[in-house]
Amino acid sequence: MVAIHSRASALTVRAGTDAIAHLREYGLRAEDVDIVPGAAGGPKALGINGLDRAVFGDFLPRAPRRRTLIGASIGSWRFAAIAMGQDPALGLERLAELYTSQRFPKGITSREVSRRCAAMLSELLQDRDQHILHNQDYRLVIVVIRSRGLMARNGGLGLGLGLAGLIGTNFFSRQATGLFMERGLVYPDGSPLPVGPLNDFTTHHISMRAENLRAALLASAAIPMVLDGVSELPGAPDGVYRDGGMLDYHLDLPYQSAGIVLYPHFTDRVIPGWFDKPLRWRNGDPKRLRRLLLVSPSREYLASLPHGKLPDRTDFKHYLGDDAGREAYWRKAVGESQRLGDEFLELVETGKLVDRIQPL
Repeated sequence: MVAIHSRASALTVRAGTDAIAHLREYGLRAEDVDIVPGAAGGPKALGINGLDRAVFGDFLPRAPRRRTLIGASIGSWRFAAIAMGQDPALGLERLAELYTSQRFPKGITSREVSRRCAAMLSELLQDRDQHILHNQDYRLVIVVIRSRGLMARNGGLGLGLGLAGLIGTNFFSRQATGLFMERGLVYPDGSPLPVGPLNDFTTHHISMRAENLRAALLASAAIPMVLDGVSELPGAPDGVYRDGGMLDYHLDLPYQSAGIVLYPHFTDRVIPGWFDKPLRWRNGDPKRLRRLLLVSPSREYLASLPHGKLPDRTDFKHYLGDDAGREAYWRKAVGESQRLGDEFLELVETGKLVDRIQPL
């Protein structure tokens, strides 16, 4: 008998209880998707670039409607690239290339990293700010944190002590980390956000406008000790604003969706906060995520990549002194991610996505 070999699945598909019921009845239809979250994760975004291009460049445009994009850190940058122009795929490709081309030599200061990131953002957006603010299809929500106590320091021993306190406190209680940070949501005025009451942490709703859009995007990516915090965010309470992923790493929020929350993600797990990564017992709340459909690279796909993983920030150290090698590796990962997008579209069009769903 001749052996028949099939290529391993590139995607893992997981869903909440209500999403499973909806998808079994209707399948995945573009018109049902009303919310898309975008996690923090730095260069990991490059590893799902092909999936993003399929979702935003092909699938969702089949049924244009007003959708809410909620992003933290690189998630907010991905969504800004999508919302800034008429062709989301081109925006995503541009972001991937700009990010890949960034070079950070040994000993670079957080101030210089911040300056270079601001230049990259300027090159990405060019003069498209108003298009983001008034996009009729996508309403961008940028997640930031407002630092408290020692976390408001920029570098040095003070910030280091603040981070140590935050990490230690978080181990025992996620809620207690509110002593160190508060949530900020920056979005255009209009209808209320499609999320339930945010009573877990002090939350500031900040009106997005031309004078604070870029500051909010920079703040949302301001990793402590790597970039400087943003101390001037017009329209927001006074304070130092930083990476929204510290509090809402994978955006475990009380979504209020009438259809499906479609989540193109780096992993098949929803981790509430940045410092929850090693805490395997701390995962997203199934009640909050009951309408979530999470699509992520499979373990088999990851194993097929160089280094057996998506790009991440450790690559800057691994390839220190070999920027060309890192860039070639990242571009390879971006190219391979086309498989993710192709498989997603195939699953949608054949109706086989439902057969692949695992519960969250």
